[in-house]
Amino acid sequence: MPEGPAGGTVRRSSLRQQIADALRDEVLTGRMTAGRHFTVKEIAELYGVSATPVREALVDLAAQGLLDVEHHRGFQVRRFTDAEFRSMVEARTLVVEGIFRRIAARGMREVDPKELASVRRRAEAASRASRAGELDVLIGYDIRFWRELTALAGNAHVGEFLDRIRTQTWVYAVPYLRGRPDVAGLCWSDHVALVTAIEKRDTEAAQRVVEEFDDHSLALMRRLAAGR
Repeated sequence: MPEGPAGGTVRRSSLRQQIADALRDEVLTGRMTAGRHFTVKEIAELYGVSATPVREALVDLAAQGLLDVEHHRGFQVRRFTDAEFRSMVEARTLVVEGIFRRIAARGMREVDPKELASVRRRAEAASRASRAGELDVLIGYDIRFWRELTALAGNAHVGEFLDRIRTQTWVYAVPYLRGRPDVAGLCWSDHVALVTAIEKRDTEAAQRVVEEFDDHSLALMRRLAAGR
């Protein structure tokens, strides 16, 4: 089996998705840094696979806004600007508010208790990782937390959009966070409070938690960007 840069095996089945997932993780965690250029041939040789699934995977990631296509040169990891980050935060807030209203309207009786319990476990894990400064763990659980939380609203298209926005905000933030010697307690960690508000069908409380999250994110990134 071929292995990627992080040592993860890429299986022969569903190569396109396997490669896309592996590269997405590399971008998310900052191992493939913003602005890095590469070609289909380079990635194909790295994973020991043919060019076709690699090209398809890279096109998929470009469609998700994580890569820029450079004609006749290959691809580049997208570098998001400060203004783009602020716009993404605003966009995710608008979407999340709609999700909360949808969940409240459906009623918690329509939500599978097992699904809600899984969301709470993700919330607890993300919160622990944030307080401990385990950035890679935090990113993974935070993405899963919001993905599962969004699924409670029962609209896959909205979930895909929010997942894309949240991934992009992490791609923007990670280089700044990697530059810190210790990120323990630096990132937002109130995931559990948000789940509790949703369980109580308290839309106003949930929105307050998200507003605090947004304020925290914007202030943190301004502070880190000012020190670059």
